[in-house]
Amino acid sequence: QVQLVESGGGLVQAGGSLRLSCAASGRTFSSIAMGWFRQAPGKEREFVAGISRVSITSYTESVKGRFTISRDNAKSTVYLQMNSLKPEDTAIYYCAARQRIGVIVSAAGVDYWGQGTQVTVSS
Repeated sequence: QVQLVESGGGLVQAGGSLRLSCAASGRTFSSIAMGWFRQAPGKEREFVAGISRVSITSYTESVKGRFTISRDNAKSTVYLQMNSLKPEDTAIYYCAARQRIGVIVSAAGVDYWGQGTQVTVSS
């Protein structure tokens, strides 16, 4: 079992920045792949960014150049630095973990979810 707890969401104006954090427990953090997803009202949950056990990263096209995913294995924490935020980034952001071999690129590859944190970007 892996427990995930997100923090760092909030309200920000367009063009601003936020950093989300996700603290993991229950399994050796360096052995699991991590990711971030988001879900806006009335929409499906979508992949935002992923980071492998060896810190290879991937991003959905709409956030490339604006968002950065990183991990600190010593703190068992994954981060999502979000810059140049847009109103369309407004959503609940979920941390995700995968203990199976491979990386996270879709919800089908996720073994564990966090509870979510709200990000609201005002225009």
